[in-house]
Amino acid sequence: MLSEVNLRTIVGGLQLAFRATLGAAISYGLAKSLGLQYPIYALIAAIIVTDFASSETTKLGIQRLVATAIGAVCGAALRMILEPNAASIGLGILLAMLACHVTKARPGAKMAGYIAALVMLDHGEHPRVYGFFRFVETGLGVAVAWLLSLVPRLIRIEEPEAADVTDPPPRP
Repeated sequence: MLSEVNLRTIVGGLQLAFRATLGAAISYGLAKSLGLQYPIYALIAAIIVTDFASSETTKLGIQRLVATAIGAVCGAALRMILEPNAASIGLGILLAMLACHVTKARPGAKMAGYIAALVMLDHGEHPRVYGFFRFVETGLGVAVAWLLSLVPRLIRIEEPEAADVTDPPPRP
């Protein structure tokens, strides 16, 4: 029984890791070939939203896209009117996270805060462009993960059937 559980865990873990690895590599390669400046964000998004269940990958992908959009908009808007410093960046994080909570995008609140801070900290004169491309790169990674989630598992290990307690034990 213990070896079956370990085998199931190992095979499942390998398949999920392979799926995430493939999604990351494809996303990164596509972003590089498209000439996107920061392909690492496509790679990260593909890993973060990868799951075996297509429905879970879709849910995580939508959360990631919404959070990225909220964070990029909050960060770019504040960066256009405020210089980046500890207080203004803190305000950007606060507003992005609050926006997620009031728009029912609560699971993405931390990601939105992170993206808002990133947009505010980086790329001074063009925060809207920077935020837009973070969204594009994230969208690319999410799209690749969504496509890979449609591929069935390569190896399925069936759960052992539970013994029927109504049957008498076998005779020797």
